[in-house]
Amino acid sequence: MTDTPTGQIVRPATPTPQGRDGPSREALVFERIEAFRRRKPRLPDEFVTLAHGAGGKSSAALLDAVFMPAFWNDTLAARTDAATIELPSGERLAFTTDSYVVNPVRFPGGSVGDLAVNGTVNDLAMMGADPLGLSAAFVLEEGFPIESLRGIVADMAAAAAAAGVDIVTGDTKVVDHGAADGIYITTAGVGTIPAGRRLDTRSVQPGDAVIVSGTLADHGIAVMLARGDLALEADIDSDTASLHGLVGLLLDEVPDTRWMRDATRGGLGTVANELAQTTDLTVVLREAELPVRPAVAGACELLGIDPLYVANEGKFVAVVPADRADLAVETLRTHPLGRDAAHIGEIRSEPPGIVVLVTAFGGTRIIDMLVGDPLPRIC
Repeated sequence: MTDTPTGQIVRPATPTPQGRDGPSREALVFERIEAFRRRKPRLPDEFVTLAHGAGGKSSAALLDAVFMPAFWNDTLAARTDAATIELPSGERLAFTTDSYVVNPVRFPGGSVGDLAVNGTVNDLAMMGADPLGLSAAFVLEEGFPIESLRGIVADMAAAAAAAGVDIVTGDTKVVDHGAADGIYITTAGVGTIPAGRRLDTRSVQPGDAVIVSGTLADHGIAVMLARGDLALEADIDSDTASLHGLVGLLLDEVPDTRWMRDATRGGLGTVANELAQTTDLTVVLREAELPVRPAVAGACELLGIDPLYVANEGKFVAVVPADRADLAVETLRTHPLGRDAAHIGEIRSEPPGIVVLVTAFGGTRIIDMLVGDPLPRIC
């Protein structure tokens, strides 16, 4: 298989072998890659950069050009926070995994430990799943203080207990001094999805309401300030928290909720773009309704960062029927993690595939997907 100058795939001269039951695995992989390459642009970068981990355009390009063609399957193609797996019994499981490389490992309001647990529980919750168990794998750098490790593990245990889930398996590796940055944690989780519950972009319709469960950009700014590289001081804590209980409350009161996503890397702006592109609909956000704490807004302004693109670790975005928006917000506000919930926008049919922000002055501007990485290593 070779590439022409235009990037078009040319079939090998040698015919692809056929098995007794149809095309060989090699042929199926080739067809899968060819179909994907026809639909997605190639990755222009020659080397991995920090921007590829930011959750924006560069991350999407890396995913589309490297991982998706190799691993393509219908489950992966859904691009959800967690995969849904149909069991022979008819039950549905949600399964997710994530790695945490935040720097520093401890910051106002949390640490890499509770972040690792909460992030995985939240990915399950976004599929409407009840968590069953988590795994935890550690990569430790030689010389990392045992006392620091004890503290991080204690944070994980406390977060798991708060979420009502156990860490049931794991692994530990140690690398040479200088080969890592102290500690990296990978967690995976599995949960069950109650019968009849489906949260899917295919359910989203024009006229639906967009809500957010609380204030934006708290986590990213808290971590950025904790690094001490900037001459800024502000009383800002990370919002890291398990959203399982809050999500359950919403789904009990508004069972026809269409879709949910926690706005982590790339923030609300990137999540809204992923929704718009997947549904080929328009996401309209109202700037005046976006909940941002004054201290966070001030820090973002000084840093020249739009809070729409800053990561959250304890907030989610949901789409609900328009006539259920008030109930959804009122329900979320009864929970401590949802007291700042807000109705921030709506879904429209035109123009398709974009995010529009209605500014506080009544104008409009396009919100594109995050470009670059203004806040690296925040989760």
